Amino acid sequence: MDDRQLIELYFARDESAIKLTADRYGKYCFAIANNILASSEDAEEIVNEAYLRAWNSIPPQRPAVFRLFLARITRNLSLNRYEKRNAKKRGGEAELALEELAEFTVGTVNIEGELMEHELEKTINAFLNRLPKRERTIFLRRYFRFESNEEIGKYFGSSAASIAVSLSRTRKKLRKHLEKEGYFNDRQ
Repeated sequence: MDDRQLIELYFARDESAIKLTADRYGKYCFAIANNILASSEDAEEIVNEAYLRAWNSIPPQRPAVFRLFLARITRNLSLNRYEKRNAKKRGGEAELALEELAEFTVGTVNIEGELMEHELEKTINAFLNRLPKRERTIFLRRYFRFESNEEIGKYFGSSAASIAVSLSRTRKKLRKHLEKEGYFNDRQ
């Protein structure tokens, strides 16, 4: 069964859609949640909540790429849980990744609030689409899935240090791209 057929089950309000979604994308969603939360119990709860959100969103939404639709729900739910859980304490892979991004977003006009704005999202997507596949994959694994440099390095057969260098270069390129597009103030 492909994703199009799976989405049709959601539209038909067939509850087997949730089981099929779990079978097909459960490990993927769990990995995203667990990379952010570093807690298998919390990750399991988030994944189940993501299935419920998908059920409540389809219809009326008809995701173009179902896997990414689920990933976005899972990621957002995980980041919300992370933020609540870690309001006073710091640490973890998500915190490190967010700090890495913060190093080049200083001086932006409320970058956290603007990241979800449509135009900025389009600008970042255009930037990512122009990157070589390896660079783009490393960036997305770090800042979308919150994988550690070690995990990414293992995937590519590289060292964590070489992944860190690649990410640093990509962040610099992104900063230049955002400056060119007018997303930075000159308050530095």
